[in-house]
Amino acid sequence: MKIIAISGSLRAVSLNTAVLHAAGRLAPAGVEILVYEGIGQLPFFNPDLDGERLPRQIADFRNIIGTADGLLISSPEYARGVAGVTKNALDWLVGSFEFPNKPVALINTSPRATHAQAALTITLETMSARLVKDASITLPLLGTVNDADSIATNPEFAGPLRSALEIYVRALRAIAEEELHSEQFTK
Repeated sequence: MKIIAISGSLRAVSLNTAVLHAAGRLAPAGVEILVYEGIGQLPFFNPDLDGERLPRQIADFRNIIGTADGLLISSPEYARGVAGVTKNALDWLVGSFEFPNKPVALINTSPRATHAQAALTITLETMSARLVKDASITLPLLGTVNDADSIATNPEFAGPLRSALEIYVRALRAIAEEELHSEQFTK
């Protein structure tokens, strides 16, 4: 099973990116979590470029999303909203065939970042994502100095993160089973 993780932070030392790398270390057996590193290189969304003029970075991004069983997103809150790079990446997926019904779980690294989380939820639901709310968590990382290793080894953070990942993977398997039965039923 492959999960693509997207950090909405471009910072060199980012708790959002660190928590996604920690998730990769805590993933259940047989699950690979790959952090997408190209979010900062995606061009600004322009609907005129969708279709035949689609930039190569966007075609590659959509292909990566299409091959994933699910997405894990962790994005900071800037000025009570979703980080611009996160929204830009999602905007490029709106017109794609790869994203609708994609299972998504959210990791919030700050209990105070409620506005961005709410806006991100609305955006994802509007885009026809299958938001797995039981696997979406908030970890109290704001104001801490942590990297992926310290998050993955600290029981205060690793326990809830591991539990959320287990819930998410169960949901992904249930969705895959549901889709398999649906395909067999329609044949």
